[in-house]
Amino acid sequence: MDLNPFRLCSGLKVIGYFMILIVFAIVVLSYYAVVVLIWAPRLLDGGFTSFLSFTIIIIFHILLVMLMWSYIKVVIQDPGSVPENWKLVSEQNIEEGNSVALSDYASIENPTPTLSTEQIERRQSQSRGYCSKCQNGKPPRCHHCSVCQRCVLKMDHHCIWVVNCVGARNYKFFLLFVVYTFLITTLDTLVLLPSFIKFFRQSKNQSLLPGNIAVIFLVFVLNLAFSLSLLCFVIMHASLLSSNTTSVEVYEKKKSPQWRYDMGWKRNFEQVFGANKVLWFFPLFSKKDMESIPALHGMEFPTRSDVVD
Repeated sequence: MDLNPFRLCSGLKVIGYFMILIVFAIVVLSYYAVVVLIWAPRLLDGGFTSFLSFTIIIIFHILLVMLMWSYIKVVIQDPGSVPENWKLVSEQNIEEGNSVALSDYASIENPTPTLSTEQIERRQSQSRGYCSKCQNGKPPRCHHCSVCQRCVLKMDHHCIWVVNCVGARNYKFFLLFVVYTFLITTLDTLVLLPSFIKFFRQSKNQSLLPGNIAVIFLVFVLNLAFSLSLLCFVIMHASLLSSNTTSVEVYEKKKSPQWRYDMGWKRNFEQVFGANKVLWFFPLFSKKDMESIPALHGMEFPTRSDVVD
């Protein structure tokens, strides 16, 4: 009996639900330390201190709302799945500015009478447009997720923090979640830094309870760690976004002198965030963008005319 180690990956989904609780726990602790313990009491001090406290609290709440909104969206939004019984019949080179025609995909529920079903399956299994695990066609940039046990459209990676795959239809929400998390953890680190320094300088003359001091210490360390690690993550995904590459396509891109999906940074950006500038900062898409940018659906992608597969 063959052992499939990738079946163990399904256990990551169970761990992911605990990660959601960890995310909410960190948010609650950060809110308690930054707002309740440190800056809300200073609103009544008057002068510049009150103004600074008010500004910090407003910015904190705005970032928190955007973070949680983006997080919930990336958790609940399906990243995109291949329609059942769709098989890749042929692959066509796409000229610049055009998309893969949906006629390239068809159901083989009624296979051609000149070939047996086994022959059709064998031929398609040899093509990169067919998934032998799902027994289904694979549109361009689609990959099989060993955790979700299905193919995901324009799959980037399976994120344990959101208990979901990151793909064509929720990649924008994931990026916004990462960016807003980086911004709020950086803000928390900066506004808690004076209290953190004071903790060591005046360890014997603290006005706060020991439990509250421990919370501030823990929150500062956690936010500093997340801020530094997310900075690298933001830089990495900014690079991927600018070249229209997913995490799983990095190796394939290195083998190509020119990446066929790189349409220039502006069009690459719009294929993820849409063309409506007002909605770039929100986990939303306009109806017009959904109708005019096929890449947002994950089935069709424009390619460069000077690159031949």
